[in-house]
Amino acid sequence: MSRPPHNHVDVAADRGVFMISVAAELAEMHPQTLRMYEARGLIEPSRSPKGTRLYSQADVERLRRIQQMTAQAGLNLAGVERVLALEAELDAAYERLGELERAAERARQEMADELERLRRSMSAEIVRYQGSSTALVRAADARAARRAPPRRP
Repeated sequence: MSRPPHNHVDVAADRGVFMISVAAELAEMHPQTLRMYEARGLIEPSRSPKGTRLYSQADVERLRRIQQMTAQAGLNLAGVERVLALEAELDAAYERLGELERAAERARQEMADELERLRRSMSAEIVRYQGSSTALVRAADARAARRAPPRRP
């Protein structure tokens, strides 16, 4: 006897798929606690077209995290709100830092490219002048000096 084929469905972690009773069971808390957390703004489940709360896997993980902070770390809900707000600020700061690092790298590369372009253009423009071992003159001026007839006293 063979088994029927098993269909595997991948669902994005932020897509609301669990009704409140299932989410509460997965997070090991009472559905009323989820409603209270939603009222305080700690969790924002998506809604179905008919208004039913739909929790995502990310929501369930956040609920577990809130429970950990209250049960194990001893934080009250105001403390949890502050921790979550600080974490959001930190995430935004890391994202901004990454943007700035990428912009700095682009600017560094542009400067290196421009310096190389200047080096190449200047190597054709500047030559050592025959009359002095340390003087630098524009190549055009050196050529003009060589072409000019010698001055008579």
